[in-house]
Amino acid sequence: MADKKSKILIVEDDLDVAEMLNAYLGVQGYQVLAANFGENGVRLCIEERPDLVILDIRLPDIDGYEVARRLRSDRRTKNIPIIFLTEKRDRADRLQGLELGADDYITKPFDIQELRLRVRNSLERLGQNFMINSVSGYPEGALVDERLEECLQKKDQALLLISLENLETFRERYGFVASDDVLRAVSLMIHTAIQEVGSAEGFLGHLSATDFIIVIPPDKITALAGRIANRLEESLGYFYPMRDREEAVNWPDRLAIKTAQIDPDAAVFQSLDELKKELLYLKK
Repeated sequence: MADKKSKILIVEDDLDVAEMLNAYLGVQGYQVLAANFGENGVRLCIEERPDLVILDIRLPDIDGYEVARRLRSDRRTKNIPIIFLTEKRDRADRLQGLELGADDYITKPFDIQELRLRVRNSLERLGQNFMINSVSGYPEGALVDERLEECLQKKDQALLLISLENLETFRERYGFVASDDVLRAVSLMIHTAIQEVGSAEGFLGHLSATDFIIVIPPDKITALAGRIANRLEESLGYFYPMRDREEAVNWPDRLAIKTAQIDPDAAVFQSLDELKKELLYLKK
């Protein structure tokens, strides 16, 4: 059951799905609001300020992307978590939703228990002000920004980005439990590698759900980057079930690692956003 009376807005034009979600989440202890049209969903969100929006992409008037765009552009609703609910499975559709700031994405037909856990996780992250990743347990959001700001000012630490690619595709094939296991295992391997190179002061956090950022002394970064890349590249194949393991090696959307490095002392950045953009640009 929900620990508090969190308010959830469901924007869904399929009345059977909307009714089912309303009843199920109500039993879980949430206060549920519902809208069958995108325009009504935007209005309700502004008026009621829910803690979370479950948003279908296919709506009778404006689509879910436009609803998300309006919510993200309004200061009153821009920080409300959004879970996209849709029948679309195309990668471009997922990317469009994520680019608009969606916090999660689940396709129909969905497992109601999976949706419940996604709702719970989104609300937990909201309650923590997005400072701790609920899967890995490592910092994200404001805590990471503070540490990166220190790097910009002091310029005595190097930055290493470790990006876990194609986790969304893996999750669609094998489910959210398996994908969460991958994320937890990868974060543990990165943490272990930091300890092994003898950097007790090394900082590990999330730049995004699948982008890890490490702050470490410059003299440790080369050894750490090599150790992490080798270990993860050797291990990622084992996350696939035995039936797919041999074939997955040749899949273009298989799990993979990309990295990027920055020595703040050798680069000039005018802002934190500029630093983040450069890290994501450099990853290869």
